[in-house]
Amino acid sequence: MHSLALRAADEGGFSPPTISETHLPEIFPWMAEWGTGFGKQMLMIALSVVVIGWFFTWAMRKRALVPSRTQYIAESGYHFVRNTVAKDILGERYFKPWIPFLFTIFFFILVNNLFGAIPFLQMPSFSHAGAAYAMAGIVYITWIAVGLQKNGLRYFKLAVVPSGVPKYILPVLVPLEIISNFIVRPVTHSLRLMAVMLAGHIIVMLAGSGAEFLIVQQDGLLMNATGVLVLLGFVSLYFLELLMMVLQAFVFVLLTAIYLQGAIEADAH
Repeated sequence: MHSLALRAADEGGFSPPTISETHLPEIFPWMAEWGTGFGKQMLMIALSVVVIGWFFTWAMRKRALVPSRTQYIAESGYHFVRNTVAKDILGERYFKPWIPFLFTIFFFILVNNLFGAIPFLQMPSFSHAGAAYAMAGIVYITWIAVGLQKNGLRYFKLAVVPSGVPKYILPVLVPLEIISNFIVRPVTHSLRLMAVMLAGHIIVMLAGSGAEFLIVQQDGLLMNATGVLVLLGFVSLYFLELLMMVLQAFVFVLLTAIYLQGAIEADAH
């Protein structure tokens, strides 16, 4: 695909953006043989921590019974995670200790996703697989630790042996449950976030570069008009990607709450 793009560019044709172009070179490379270093993606992750901390500290600095607009936004975000995610999924008995954890995950992912919609930044941090794997790994370790804390080593049996299932089905069912709960679950948890962010980012890049090619680099009214139509489509795709950024943050934290609930109440199933 990359060679075809280069050939098209050499022949004066349209050269679509590639995945490698979505990930810029590292700012401070180290371990060059591994291709790693401190890059734009890491910088934005660090920036997101500063932005989130600053916003909620500033919003709640002068708490009032009649909230300001900023305080209202901050409190609405908190109540959304508290009631819609934590309380509804974990239940009245267990949800309160997990509000900070779920709140942090939701806004950390949300802000890093929204970076992709901000001019000049224009890259969701979680379009990198490594960041998505790290987040899913934290959640994976957490819910397993919770299951062990609540049920001891018996948790592994509870997680893979459904109650009420005939014993003759278990030789087939147990391996499937092991694969589903301990392998597929964390992989899909991470890849769902990464794939949607990367796909949306590439689509927007493709629409933007295509519009620029048709309007600026091509002669003829028809080609220029087509470029304008592509540009209008680009605007629609931009808002669609914006919606997906919010939805993916919600889906990630919702699944996190579901996994925690399953670990906490494993003995009840």
